[in-house]
Amino acid sequence: MHLNTIQIDPARFPVKDGYPFHLKIFQETKRIDLKSPVTFFIGENGTGKSTLLQAVCRKAGVHIWKSTGRTRFNSNPHEETLYKYTDLRWTKDPVPGSYFGSDIFRDFTLALDEWAAADPGQLNYFGGKSLVSQSHGQSLMSYFKSRYKIPGIYFLDEPETALSPRSQLEFLELMAEMAEAGHAQFIVATHSPLLLACPGADILSFDNIPVRPIRYEDTEHYRIYRDFLSDPESWLKPGSSVKRRKQ
Repeated sequence: MHLNTIQIDPARFPVKDGYPFHLKIFQETKRIDLKSPVTFFIGENGTGKSTLLQAVCRKAGVHIWKSTGRTRFNSNPHEETLYKYTDLRWTKDPVPGSYFGSDIFRDFTLALDEWAAADPGQLNYFGGKSLVSQSHGQSLMSYFKSRYKIPGIYFLDEPETALSPRSQLEFLELMAEMAEAGHAQFIVATHSPLLLACPGADILSFDNIPVRPIRYEDTEHYRIYRDFLSDPESWLKPGSSVKRRKQ
């Protein structure tokens, strides 16, 4: 374990009615204790799990790579500032790490190819060959296998994107192996019931206010997949819907 506590100070928020500070999850969650080398953030879209993941990443001094030069129709001056009102407690000293975001990975692979054109040795840190030349799923696994063997703290936002079920299990094995060896700590925002099955992992639900731990078997991810696979035809009958089943 490298990082053991995340603290949020809503009393210092610059505004109360603008994103992300208007979210009750941040106004009422003041402390999150991390007790496992693998911690999952789960919840419906818009609950704030990815926002907090990035805030903790920034506070830890880990760079979030993203492409530049794009013009946005509307910008929010507070969108990426939650980290200023977040404090971290480390077991010893802060450690290096990296951030993976499914939405920016393609841009990263293209930039890496440009760097490799000038210095081919750059590819040695990512499996030894161009990530662009591989399928999306293959490039993800090449990145994961090379990067996560380095001790540190790793933040991942939906790493299951473009991974087949078999590849998700391969990634799960890699993550569990590195965590068990004491080399790495993972904080992961995910919707994958396969990844959530990681032995010994803590699952924190953002569907509850404040954020609280939840058992794997109690997650909606597990229950929906279990119910669907036990009787898929019932989900396809006229009048059947996910919305009605959640009620």
